[in-house]
Amino acid sequence: MNSIVSTSSLSCLPSLYDNPTPYKHLSNFSSTNHQLSSFSIKSTFSSPKSTTCAATPIEGTVSVINFEDFVEKDWSFLDADDDSKVLISTGSEGFVDQVVETCSCKQLLVVHDSLFVLACIKEKYDKVKCWQGELIFVPEKWAPFDVVFLYFLPGLPFELNQVFDALSKVCSPGARIVISHPKGREMLEQQKAENPDVVVSDLPDKSTLESVASHQPFTMVDFVDHQGFYLAVLEHTK
Repeated sequence: MNSIVSTSSLSCLPSLYDNPTPYKHLSNFSSTNHQLSSFSIKSTFSSPKSTTCAATPIEGTVSVINFEDFVEKDWSFLDADDDSKVLISTGSEGFVDQVVETCSCKQLLVVHDSLFVLACIKEKYDKVKCWQGELIFVPEKWAPFDVVFLYFLPGLPFELNQVFDALSKVCSPGARIVISHPKGREMLEQQKAENPDVVVSDLPDKSTLESVASHQPFTMVDFVDHQGFYLAVLEHTK
């Protein structure tokens, strides 16, 4: 543990992190089956946390996205196997739940600055490794990572080039960096207006990602940016 929980900790704003990833069934994708039924893009809305760790999600379907646009996409880049090492940065409990339930991996490490969030995750999943601290300081003893989920990038107090530089040192060749946000820019703008001290940056557009990646060993694999859905995937080419 290398950071101290403060009043500005991300755990003070559970509404920012209670929504799990907008995509599910990460281990069900294949290059020969592009049906959206396997992709199952959904969003989960949770009520504010109580004093306990448990929270019951209420699922609802995102209606602002034309799902037909994604039917023919190849989502096999999210495949994981039993030998994969996965890193989740600033993930909600719901996000971690879905990764644990749908992916089989050798190691899952969750990085967060909130001891409360990590304690709740550890209580449910003893085998999940938890580390309190900042993403760019993750110890290399758990590396190399094959998949990195940047679940809430706008909540990280670092420049994008700092994040990519740190990840380039702990990712295996061919590793995937997956940047997502629950409900995309639509939700982010609301969160930023309500919590400007926590939401310290925007979601990067495609040209920004490509520019930063060009100075790092990363290439763009896929990019989707709609008002209610955001997903960017990069590959570590070193």
